[in-house]
Amino acid sequence: MLAGMTEAAPLDPEDRKIITLARSARARNGVPEGAAVRDETGRTYVAGTVALDSLQLSALQTAVAMAVASGATSLEAAAVVTDADRAADADRAAVRDLGGPDTPVLVAAPDGTLRAATPAGPAA
Repeated sequence: MLAGMTEAAPLDPEDRKIITLARSARARNGVPEGAAVRDETGRTYVAGTVALDSLQLSALQTAVAMAVASGATSLEAAAVVTDADRAADADRAAVRDLGGPDTPVLVAAPDGTLRAATPAGPAA
């Protein structure tokens, strides 16, 4: 969905949707990050940061885990809404594990402004 995107080009509506869902999860749950992923069938999985004494997961790791637990076999795209300028290496690794190195990872500011759109990338 991200192919050929330039800074002047608008986001694909499906990519905008997962950013909006991620933004909603962040705001609704009052967590540092919200994330959403879209699987190979177009289903979306939305999550926020998990911060328990016994379990620590980023929002994107949680969204990927939800997709896997629901039977997804691949990802088309992932989005995270965060104060950070880029997705953490562990987040990109989770996306790569399910979607492959070319899966786009969209990083948006809390207001939904796209900060970065990069592939999950090769394994470190």
